[in-house]
Amino acid sequence: MSTRQERYKQGQLSAQERRAGESALSDFADYVQQQQALRKPGIATSNGSNGANGAAPAPKHEHAELDILDTLDLGDDKPKVRIRHLLLDDDTETKDESIAQLRSLIEARLDEGHGECLFDVGLEDSGDSQNLSETEWDAALARIRTLLDLLKADWKILMTKNVPGSTVDVGNETKREKGCVGKVMIRRRPRDLDDTIETRIAVVGNVDAGKSTLLGVLVKGGLDDGRGKARVNLFRHKHEVESGRTSSVGMEIMGFDTKGEVVVSGVPGRKLSWEEIGKRSAKVISFTDLAGHERYLRTTVFGLLSSEPNYCLLMVAANNGLIGMSKEHLGIALALNVPVMVCITKIDICPPQILAQTVTQLTKILKSPGARKIPIFIKSREDCINTATQFVSQRICPIFQVSNVTGESLDLVREFLNILPHHGKYDVDAPFEFHVNDTFSVPFVGTVVSGVVKSGVVHAGDTVLVGPDSLGQFTTTTVRSIERKRISVPACSAGQSASFALRRVRRKDVRKGMVMLLAKSDSNPNILIPQPKVYREFVAEVLILSHATTIRTKYQAMLHVGPVSQTCAIIDIDRAYIRTGDRATVAFRFVQRPEYLAVGDRILFREGRTKGLGIVKEVGYDASKPLNPEAAKEMAALEAGVAVEAQAAPVAV
Repeated sequence: MSTRQERYKQGQLSAQERRAGESALSDFADYVQQQQALRKPGIATSNGSNGANGAAPAPKHEHAELDILDTLDLGDDKPKVRIRHLLLDDDTETKDESIAQLRSLIEARLDEGHGECLFDVGLEDSGDSQNLSETEWDAALARIRTLLDLLKADWKILMTKNVPGSTVDVGNETKREKGCVGKVMIRRRPRDLDDTIETRIAVVGNVDAGKSTLLGVLVKGGLDDGRGKARVNLFRHKHEVESGRTSSVGMEIMGFDTKGEVVVSGVPGRKLSWEEIGKRSAKVISFTDLAGHERYLRTTVFGLLSSEPNYCLLMVAANNGLIGMSKEHLGIALALNVPVMVCITKIDICPPQILAQTVTQLTKILKSPGARKIPIFIKSREDCINTATQFVSQRICPIFQVSNVTGESLDLVREFLNILPHHGKYDVDAPFEFHVNDTFSVPFVGTVVSGVVKSGVVHAGDTVLVGPDSLGQFTTTTVRSIERKRISVPACSAGQSASFALRRVRRKDVRKGMVMLLAKSDSNPNILIPQPKVYREFVAEVLILSHATTIRTKYQAMLHVGPVSQTCAIIDIDRAYIRTGDRATVAFRFVQRPEYLAVGDRILFREGRTKGLGIVKEVGYDASKPLNPEAAKEMAALEAGVAVEAQAAPVAV
């Protein structure tokens, strides 16, 4: 039997085959993103295998780049009031109306930005300059300050231009902006933990790229000593401390208050607990620290898919470049359509010519047909703020060059994370669905499951279904309590990561990959819903990224669907075989047990390294309706011929 290393190295692809797989990746990832509109919050189909036969509305084609145009308010449906007039109107008759309009404008932007927004002072929405003098600038800020007290929000001036005496003035060498100009970040004061803004970032990269070290420096404060001092606090196991390599999915959080300052302890050397960070923060960045070694690729892929990250932070060591598993992780992030940002680490020990080679290689890969990214190197505060505000476009890829020992550019990374807009769409009104990505047994509490709420809302005390088990059955239990960031909360809604303590369930009866659903109907709490349907077989549209030979029926690979990781066999293909770069409709069968699936779920399968990705098109599979009828007829005829020959053969006496 071949070893893991031999399987990775066997059958090298030609350059032409590799380019075919790369160029198809970007187009297919966009297609999958559009098909996500078909995702049902729970399998609403009642006709078994015909889950995708219902007339689904055509998915709306969305382009992230056009979101920037939407913010310019270019429509002519209603007369626009200039923001300068709202900021400076002192007429006794219209002043109150202008203040009310300005308040409603800021409120609308805060609601749209999930509790935070950026406001340009000195520029209209169309980009025209307001030509503010220094006196008018002070008056405009005074009016905004008054309104924010009424809205129970705080602010921070991120940068200014042409403002005398400003500590955050970035200069105006190009002379494009006339008058005083500035960008202000406004953030609501959270009433409770449920109002806190949560952003999840998955940290990936090759082994020894400095992932855990950077997180240790960002989260715990202080600098590294170059020998692993900062990363020790993040490790969960003894062998990780001894080897210096992450082998599990680690979690760390970083908090920002309403004024954009990092939440840290005022006492030197004291580390804040998760509870203290959560209670003092208005915005929390949740980092998922993943393994870089190819030995732990399964763990890394599971962490990437189960944590449902809003962003992906790719770490590249300046002295090594984009090698090993870095390309694999980048490919998975692109396949999941997660916005990517890059940190080049160890620039303090890297010779300038090697750093230049790494930058050139990284730029070339990001601009390739498979990635189609626009690399932007962040070297100043102005670059950082402008790129963060435009990160709604997934084509942009910001690149930082940092050192964890000297602290170079770490302040830019913190500022970028502070401004980073909320990314991701979640349906709070849909039925409750929660994916389990870890299980625990806590003394005096019992069984605890953690994960991300996919849709809907759940409250402590609700009766829920947990499953499926090996027989495809669901267990009825009750949510004893709910915690977010180790703080007890009464409820949890879509898009939030949380932990649930369950009653009357043993830890060995729950596993990663299970789902939790409400056991009672939303419309009538007295009615129990029937057992949800689970499926052992399903049909998906897939793209083959890399495979040395052809893929036919009976091919087996490890398949990942969200937190589900299980071996799957191909039981039918819409053609004789598929190769690298091919798009095909394929029927899969789970080898071990049935799973809970829905049309529109994103899948990723691999054998060693990643082989392909796809999207579920139909749950269940009808063998009487093969995907390739001609091949089925030929196979039936061949089997019939073999049977006739066997009957006609003389029997030996």
